[in-house]
Amino acid sequence: MMQHLEADTILTLLFSLACILASAELFTNGIEWLGRRLSVAEGAIGSVLAAFGTALPETLIPFVAILIARGETGHQIGLGAILGAPFMLATLAMFITGIAALLARRRRAAARLSSPKSGAWVIVNRRVVGRDLGFFLVMYTAAVAVSFAPWRALHLAMCFALLASYCFYLRRVFADPAAGDTELAALRFHRWWVHIFLRPDDGEDTDSYRERRSAAAGGAPHLRVIVSQVVIALLGIIGGAYIFVGAAKETAASLGIAPLLIALIIAPIATELPEKFNSIVWIRQGKDTYALGNITGAMVFQSSFPVSLGLAFTDWRLLAPAGHPQFALHSAIIALVGGLWLLVATRLARPVEGPDRRGQERIRLHPGVLLVGGLLYAVFIALLVMRV
Repeated sequence: MMQHLEADTILTLLFSLACILASAELFTNGIEWLGRRLSVAEGAIGSVLAAFGTALPETLIPFVAILIARGETGHQIGLGAILGAPFMLATLAMFITGIAALLARRRRAAARLSSPKSGAWVIVNRRVVGRDLGFFLVMYTAAVAVSFAPWRALHLAMCFALLASYCFYLRRVFADPAAGDTELAALRFHRWWVHIFLRPDDGEDTDSYRERRSAAAGGAPHLRVIVSQVVIALLGIIGGAYIFVGAAKETAASLGIAPLLIALIIAPIATELPEKFNSIVWIRQGKDTYALGNITGAMVFQSSFPVSLGLAFTDWRLLAPAGHPQFALHSAIIALVGGLWLLVATRLARPVEGPDRRGQERIRLHPGVLLVGGLLYAVFIALLVMRV
């Protein structure tokens, strides 16, 4: 029965999401520096460690919901968070990227020395984007298909198959010359420590002190400081996820809707979408392969580790009983349709004259191809409105 949604429930929900996002940013920053101190290759830092850090919130929410909160409600929240990320990436994230290309077309055209109209075209590495979408479609289609089978052994086999597939994907990424290096931002804890505890020397003038403090803040941090930031950030993500699960339960009960729907809509928008706003920055800078690859790479991850968690620790049934809304299945199908649409568009797109600086083929995508993601998202919202 629908009740009144208390203000403290809304505030708790918002606080938990803010805690997750802030902790995830600290974790990513720390894990990148940890990779640097442990002499992990630069390409691995950017392609794996940073991606792992940004994807951690979406993974820990279902982990906490399924394994800690438990119960039917916990499983619904976990399933919603698992399905919500690929759904949002294949629809809303692509739509926002397409909008960004249209809004920045004059700036992009000026950088390309072309007409404003041509500045809206998204020019990407065909092989990089096509590879990501191919992996996503195969892995996620297999996971959705297995949900119709009642055999537990098949679910577990698919769980290991997805993990193995992602490892194979990482091997392909490492071998790809398009995987670039990454420049690390200063470690947050180190910078804060310097600004709080570094004091002027006796007789030191203000300008000298500021210059010394700035140099110290940008220096290499101690390993213990890096580890402290990583551990504290990880605890913050876990704590925020635990609070989110509780707040999602209360919100669902107050609104009289399924907890799965709360997690399916709110969790990915709050935890995954902000990170994908990096794609807007890269689009404005003309780094279209980075912008689109930021999304398609996340789609591959979200179709492997989080889905494996659902396969291993839930009954993994996306088809709801007769008479119940099919939100889970509809979101999965729409995500697959969005991925397939992008893959077909990538295959059919016209190549750009001349390869990129690594000698690889580039293609141009009309921004309308990405805007279709908004239409697919609207279709799901329309289905939701009709059933709620």
